Amino acid sequence: MTAHKAFPYARLAAYYFFYFAFIGAFSPYFGLYLQAIEFSALDIGLLMSQMQLMRVFGPNVWGWVVDRFGYRLRIIRLAGLIGLLGFVSFFWLDRLPGMLLAMAVLAFFWSGALPLVEMLTFDHLREEGGRYGPVRVWGSVGFIVAVLATGLLLDFMPPVGVLWACTLILAGLLLLALSLPEAPPHPAGSPAAPIMVVLRRPPVLALMLACTAMSTAHGGFYVFFSIHLSDHGYGKAMIGLLWSLGVLAEIGVFLLMPRLLRRFSLRAILLVSFAAAVPRFLLMGWAVDSLLTMLLVQSLHGLTFGAYHAAAIAAVNQYFPQQLRGRGQALYSSLSFGAGGLLGALLSGLFWEPWGAGWVFALAAVFGLLGFCLIWRWFAEAGATGVRGENLPENA
Repeated sequence: MTAHKAFPYARLAAYYFFYFAFIGAFSPYFGLYLQAIEFSALDIGLLMSQMQLMRVFGPNVWGWVVDRFGYRLRIIRLAGLIGLLGFVSFFWLDRLPGMLLAMAVLAFFWSGALPLVEMLTFDHLREEGGRYGPVRVWGSVGFIVAVLATGLLLDFMPPVGVLWACTLILAGLLLLALSLPEAPPHPAGSPAAPIMVVLRRPPVLALMLACTAMSTAHGGFYVFFSIHLSDHGYGKAMIGLLWSLGVLAEIGVFLLMPRLLRRFSLRAILLVSFAAAVPRFLLMGWAVDSLLTMLLVQSLHGLTFGAYHAAAIAAVNQYFPQQLRGRGQALYSSLSFGAGGLLGALLSGLFWEPWGAGWVFALAAVFGLLGFCLIWRWFAEAGATGVRGENLPENA
């Protein structure tokens, strides 16, 4: 009972709300702003890919610092401050080189915060990881509120309105970062194996590669879905509603995750999630003119992101011991959302104009199938294999 009372639910939930509210205002609409100031599809893909590129480096740098020296809350707060200052510079920048630099600064700090907050949340939850979903769900609520509000705002304002919306959200995120409490220290455990020993295990390597493939599949979706819909006659309010539907499906899954994790294995949840990505992206590319089909496509987001992400986070926490969990979460973030998202954004930007949307999203479906094959062939849960990071011999 004491642990339940001490859990800072409201502050962590509010942080997730604002963190993902920024994504809700930024991801669907910043590309439209760049299009309005006459950036090409390749330039848009290159600029947006900076978010993913810095996710390769930022989380790993900050995860190493936390595992080695501590300073977790200081880094979360510094990330909030530098992220806000980096984004504000977009008000004065309209050329690619300067915007690339500003985006890199924003993304390097902003992307490093989330894995640390995920780690902080699990440290507060201790052995009650199933309660992660009801906390994380507020991030999805924040995304919906932001995507709807920003879509409505842009129906009455020029595209520069997205800069104002994102700035206000990042200011709120900084204030919440200042309020987060540190988790009580864990009792000292047995010495952890070196991180490369954990990573060399086939199930861990398969998980990381599959997550990279899934984020590659989503890369073009996050950068070009709004442009794709707009090119086929959807208004900004409808675009916002479709984004919101995807996150509503995600919310439903997050709320059900404690029950799903008791009933199904992580492997089963991951396999269903990857399998759903194949029809989702094929329909997204080839059936965009059907509103009913787009409703189905966005409903599948509950599986291809919500169930997938919650299961992947839980798997990372199974395989990486407490002493390595900061770097484990950072690796998951950097390889999946970083390297995978970067590859997806670059490929979609490169092929969007010569290939067309249908074939770009068909390529995304191929990456979803690749992830399914990796999980099917090599992934097993830590409990099923008898392997956890704490118990690995150094010569494993």
